[in-house]
Amino acid sequence: MYAAIPKAPLALLIGLLMLSGAAQAADKKTPSDAALIKSAMRAAPAHVSKNATIVVAGADGTMRTLREGTNGFTCMPDSPATPGPDPMCMDKNALAWAQAWMAHQPPPAGKLGLMYMLEGGTDASNTDPFATKPDAANHWIKTGPHIMIVGADPEFYADYPKGAAPDTGAPYVMWADTPYEHLMAPIK
Repeated sequence: MYAAIPKAPLALLIGLLMLSGAAQAADKKTPSDAALIKSAMRAAPAHVSKNATIVVAGADGTMRTLREGTNGFTCMPDSPATPGPDPMCMDKNALAWAQAWMAHQPPPAGKLGLMYMLEGGTDASNTDPFATKPDAANHWIKTGPHIMIVGADPEFYADYPKGAAPDTGAPYVMWADTPYEHLMAPIK
């Protein structure tokens, strides 16, 4: 049931999500594989993460599979190489959406995907899908534990707030009116 993960697009995903801190990371002790798996498993409910593939990015962006999975979900731990990405776990459609985003390509049409980030999310721009640091125009926000619905038709998002500075305690649309708009739904 597990499909092989294309290494190059997944490496792009991790590379762009790693915003900064390579020099700081050099001072950190590299966690064991067991610790990385534990971190990745915190991204999703236990009944999802226990059978998910677990992958980790190296400092150079190369991917290493820590554990093969059987349920079509891929989970990633906190990056041992740099700050972020936070633990995340996604189904195959969300992984394809994320790979398209990372490659600056249109996301797959008609492929609704689910992504868990039960540990919350590193600060990110709410308006610019490709921002790597805060500035006066890109509305940097922090999000607590949430799930994301990606790949829905634009009308799906019509009834949710799309403002640049959302209330992150309620569902809202991130990256509104871009090909990468998606629903952020807090769960705590």
